[in-house]
Amino acid sequence: MSIRHGLLALLERGPMYGYQLRAAFEESVGGTWSLNIGQVYTTLSRLERDELVHPLPENDGGQRPYEITGTGRAELARWFATPLERTDRPRDELAIKLALAMTTPGVDVGAVVQSQRTAGVRALQEYTRLKRRQDTGDLSWRLVLDAMIFQCEAEIRWLDHCEATVLRYRPAPAVKPAERDASAEDREGAGR
Repeated sequence: MSIRHGLLALLERGPMYGYQLRAAFEESVGGTWSLNIGQVYTTLSRLERDELVHPLPENDGGQRPYEITGTGRAELARWFATPLERTDRPRDELAIKLALAMTTPGVDVGAVVQSQRTAGVRALQEYTRLKRRQDTGDLSWRLVLDAMIFQCEAEIRWLDHCEATVLRYRPAPAVKPAERDASAEDREGAGR
């Protein structure tokens, strides 16, 4: 998720200053994504530069709250209305890691898959445990947990597929150049 749009969504609830935004963001995602306060203020500066938010006068505590502008609301509405493309998401590091493991001499691909599956199962158990504890909690957090559970299940299923595919894989025997030339001559001779 874009921090930029996340902060705009939070400011749609009402004006907030940096620390309030950070706390509200982390609460919204159930603590699965912690924000550095520096990220919050850097993002607020960019949002202000782009006229999507504007600062309000400092409060009695010396904090400067921000509020969303009309342009910010339009940008937020556009973001909610636009589906995410798979190409918008970060690279799949696991797929790249397995591809490299397949082509790097001496790497035990089965061990790489098993290590990842163990970590995935452990994460799945933790998310399931959290879901049981949060059954009466807020709906947004439960949906985030469901997403993490489904992603873990999909990753474990894909790892099972990778392992089965690797076990079935039989590379074609390498043909020596002299054998290749002789075979080509035989085919040409048969064609005469």
